[in-house]
This record gives sequence, C-alpha cells and structure tokens, in this order.
Amino acid sequence: MSDMKEKIEEALDSIRPALQADGGDVALVDIDEENGIVRVSMQGACSGCPSAQVTLAMGIERAIKERVPEIKEVLSV
Repeated sequence: MSDMKEKIEEALDSIRPALQADGGDVALVDIDEENGIVRVSMQGACSGCPSAQVTLAMGIERAIKERVPEIKEVLSV
C-alpha cells in the first residue's frame, strides 16, 4: 500500500463512524496520484441521500486534504 493510499484510508476511517451512525459508509475506489483526484463510493444510506454531496465535500474531502494536501479533488462514483 502506498503512503498516499494509507493516509487516504486513515482519513476515511476517521469519518466512517459518523457515516455509519447514519446507516451509510464510504469506500475508496481509485487514486489518480498524477492529477490529485480520489474517487470514492458512497454506500448504504449515503448512496441515495440528498446530503451526500455536502458530506463528500465538507467531511470526506476535507479529511483527505488535511492528511494528503496534494489531493485536489474527491469525486463520488
């Protein structure tokens, strides 16, 4: 596991309890290290939730960027 992937997984683990408390979850799908893009999959209740984009931007993206500043964007796929 690359250092970047490890840090991203740590970021996801830090926010996962809050997502699971609402019946959802998030999974890492892909890391485009060259372009600084992370793709995640919103799961469970998060997959159809209207607030998922806010959760993605304000929670998941922020947590990842704090640990891995070279990441520019987090996308939900």
